Order: sequence, then structure tokens, then C-alpha cells
Amino acid sequence: MDKVVASAALAVADIPDGASLAVGGFGLCGIPSVLIDALLVAGISGLETVSNNCGVDDWGLGLLLRAGRIRRTTGSYVGENKEFERQFLAGELEVELVAQGTL
Repeated sequence: MDKVVASAALAVADIPDGASLAVGGFGLCGIPSVLIDALLVAGISGLETVSNNCGVDDWGLGLLLRAGRIRRTTGSYVGENKEFERQFLAGELEVELVAQGTL
């Protein structure tokens, strides 16, 4: 099976609205930033993410969060993402926190 694709857009083309995504990296480093950008451009919404955290307001998963594309997230660190805080307190974002090292 050939798993190589020609572009990030093709790599995310089959991801439907409401998909659950495990996102590697540690918040701001080692994340699949090109794929996150491709998800943003594709307009995919209602996502459920599992990642260490949701990035910051203008980087990583924070980009999808700011665009209202993440419905639910599971992570172990909230960090300093003001949009995350706003959405959570407004009841717009479902959050499940887990202990660091167990994710």
C-alpha cells in the first residue's frame, strides 16, 4: 500500500466533519502544522481532538479552535490559550482533562 500523497490537502481529503483525530506533538512543537492548516482550509468542522493541548491562539490546534472547528478535546494541558478559555467557559467546547503522562 502506498501511503504517500501529493499534498496536505489530499492527505486530509477523506476526513469527514465530526471526525476524531489524535494529533501528535507537544502543544507547539512536533505538531503536524501543515496538516492542521490543510484541515482549516478544507473547512472540516465538529472535530474531536486528542492531543497534549490545543496549542495557542494563533498556532497549532489553536487555529482550528479559533475557527470554531473543534467541538471536543481531550488533553492534559490547557496552557495559555485565551480562545480555549473563552469557548470552554461559554459552553462551546467540551473538554476532558487527563493526567500528564497517561494520554
